[in-house]
Amino acid sequence: MEPRPRVVLLMGPTGAGKSDVALELAARMPVEIVSVDSAMVYRGLDIGTAKPAREVREGIPHHLVDVLDPAESYSAGQFLHDAIEAIGAIHARGRVPLLVGGTMLYFHTLLNGLARLPPADAKVRRELDARLASDGSVALHAELRRVDPDAAARIHPNDPQRIQRALEVHRLTGRPISALQRDRPVPLAGTRVGCFVISPPRQDLHTRIARRFEQMMAAGFLDEVRHLRARSDLTPDKPALRAVGYRQLWQHLDGAVGLEEAARNGIVATRRLAKRQMTWLRALPQAEWLNSSDAAGERIVAWLQASE
Repeated sequence: MEPRPRVVLLMGPTGAGKSDVALELAARMPVEIVSVDSAMVYRGLDIGTAKPAREVREGIPHHLVDVLDPAESYSAGQFLHDAIEAIGAIHARGRVPLLVGGTMLYFHTLLNGLARLPPADAKVRRELDARLASDGSVALHAELRRVDPDAAARIHPNDPQRIQRALEVHRLTGRPISALQRDRPVPLAGTRVGCFVISPPRQDLHTRIARRFEQMMAAGFLDEVRHLRARSDLTPDKPALRAVGYRQLWQHLDGAVGLEEAARNGIVATRRLAKRQMTWLRALPQAEWLNSSDAAGERIVAWLQASE
C-alpha cells in the first residue's frame, strides 16, 4: 500500500517566527513553501508583510507570493484553488508542501473546505432588496425559518445580508444553504497532515512585534506605502491596503496622524491581529503547539523523518 502524501501546516500569530522556521526546514528537508498569507499574494507589499527577499525566494521555492497587483481582490475560494494546485504540483515532484502563514480563514478553507454555493443573481437580489425595504429583515428571517430552520437558528434576525444570501441560495438551488455548507469536499482528504502552531509567550510575542515593526520602518516601510499611495488606482479600501501597518501609515500620509502615532497604532493593530489569530488557533483540536521557533523546526523535521 502506497503511503499517503504528506502536507505540513505551520501556523501561528504574526511575528512568531514562522518564516524563519520555513526557510530552515527548506534548507534541511525536501519541502517547498506555500504562503498562506492574504497580503503576500500582492506585488509591491514587501516590507510591511515581512516577505522573504527575492533572492531568498529564487533559491528556495515559494508559491502564492507576488501573484496579484494590489488593485485586485483575492478570495478564500481563489486561495483554495491555487493552494490545491500548488500542493498537487509539489507532490508530483516528490516533495512535501509546507504551508506557512497567518491568514486563518485560508487555513480554515484548507482544513474544512468551502461550500459550493451559486454566485449572486441580480434578479433574485433585486426581489429580496424590495422585500427587505417593504417588510423588513424580521419578515425575511421568518421566511428563512420556514425553508431553512438550521440557517435561521445561526443567523440573527437583524442580519439582513446573511438572511438574503441564505434565501437567495434556496431560491437558486432549491436546497437549504445549511445543507450545502455541510456537503462540501475536504481539500486535504487522503493526505497525512502535520499541523503545528508556534506560540511564543505573550510578552515575548509583543516584544517581537514591536521590534519587527521598528525594523520595517528602518527598512523603508513608509516609502513603500508612499509609493503605493501615489498610484491613482489604489485607495485605502482596497483589500491589499487593509493589511495592518499599511492602513496606519496611509493615515499618516493623509495627514490624519503624526508618524510616531501611526507607528504606535501599527504595533497595536498587529498585536490585536495576533490576539485574534490565537483565538482561532486555540479552537483547532488537531494542532501540536510549540512555544519557540527552535522547537518547531526540530519537531517538524522529526515528524517528516518519522513519516517517510
